Amino acid sequence: MPPARTIIDKIWDSHVVARREDGECLLYIDRLLLQENSFHAFDKIRRERRAIRNPGQAFAFSDHYVPTVGRDKGLDGIADPEVRNMVELIESDSRDNDITLFGLGDIRQGILHVVGPEQGITQPGLVIAGADSHSSTHGALGAYAFGVGSSEVAHVLAVQGLWRPRPKTMRVLVDAALPEGITSKDLILAIIGRIGAAGAVGHVIEYAGPGIAALSVEQRMTVCNMSIEAGARAGLISPDDKVYDYVKGRPYAPRGALWDDAMAYWRTLPSDPGASYDRDVTIAAAEIAPMVTWGTNPEQVAPVTGAIPDPQAEPDPDRRSRMERALSYMALAPGTELRNIAVDRVFIGSCTNSRIEDLRLAAAIAEGRTARVPTMVVPGSGLVKQQAEQEGLHEIFLAAGFEWRSPGCSMCVGINGDTLKSGERCASTSNRNFEGRQGPGGRTHLMSPAMAAAAAVTGRITDVRELTGEG
Repeated sequence: MPPARTIIDKIWDSHVVARREDGECLLYIDRLLLQENSFHAFDKIRRERRAIRNPGQAFAFSDHYVPTVGRDKGLDGIADPEVRNMVELIESDSRDNDITLFGLGDIRQGILHVVGPEQGITQPGLVIAGADSHSSTHGALGAYAFGVGSSEVAHVLAVQGLWRPRPKTMRVLVDAALPEGITSKDLILAIIGRIGAAGAVGHVIEYAGPGIAALSVEQRMTVCNMSIEAGARAGLISPDDKVYDYVKGRPYAPRGALWDDAMAYWRTLPSDPGASYDRDVTIAAAEIAPMVTWGTNPEQVAPVTGAIPDPQAEPDPDRRSRMERALSYMALAPGTELRNIAVDRVFIGSCTNSRIEDLRLAAAIAEGRTARVPTMVVPGSGLVKQQAEQEGLHEIFLAAGFEWRSPGCSMCVGINGDTLKSGERCASTSNRNFEGRQGPGGRTHLMSPAMAAAAAVTGRITDVRELTGEG
């Protein structure tokens, strides 16, 4: 009997082109995902007079810098010349190198981690390198996906491969389906709170167990998206019938006999029974509540029913110092109940939570209620926006006083005009609450779309179950 292998082992071994004496492997890269900041890589290619090896395996996206208002004007709607230049560069670099671009004026335009799966570019068993740290999102479909820097992007463009050390493996097993009123965002925040922001350094996380199997593909994307926030190199989930059904029929999905061949391969990918991992973590689903971050990294998180922890109770001096700095930046005091914290703004969007299922969750809370603070809803792609409008979700948002915007990274990254003012406090569905992430001096509390919508209509961090009667 051959030894039992994980999905990580199977994908890795099938993509190794060469091995060095130091143990690093040259991996074949199936897909390269680019965005506006990739101009550095194209500059390097030009300086070194290299050719792009496989333009058809690279895909470019206008997402980080595009504005979410005034899109009917195209490039003319971008007032900031530096921002406009970034959007123009990805257009010209893509055009000059025969690379497909999902850009302004294209109904498919949107965040690369939304559009990739949506278009069927993301498929089980692929190795995907993305010019963005949250490329782990694509692991929800059973791909090994990770973020790369500009020099590595150039390397993939030139040779279609990358040198990588073989990662350790971690399995996070969720023992049961999530309780009513608990979302995949609550799950991943609870996991990060449990293992820490550096808990998975050097590892690839495989999420498994009944709780993961019960999630939809879009919910799985939320979980895999934030793997990087636990320090992981990547996060992924063994594919199943939900994934195969999700991929089938999408524009870049295999068809006909190629679909049959793909399915035959994909069904070999799930981890074998008895496969071993370098580390195992079990999460009790019944113990998870709606989660909210109180500090300046995602591990500084607590149930919404809880209170701000006291740094003086923390025995580790380094951790205590980080907590004190976070509370100072966030202008919060130990012992403050999370449900007593007022917010100034709400942001619903980002590559973590801007898909149609996320918008449905937010709309269910917004319906029949009125926003008490400025709230923006930014769909993850033009197709998500189109579907939401077909379902009438935008009418619910607009009736509640929410802003309904065009797709892009928006306030998650804060480099496109959508930012907080210094000192403003935001309930956000994004993935990072670092100092200044949403604008210099901005204070970010991460939470689910339902929780963010609840904050919007109450003006404070609120246990969404108070509005739904769940839990």
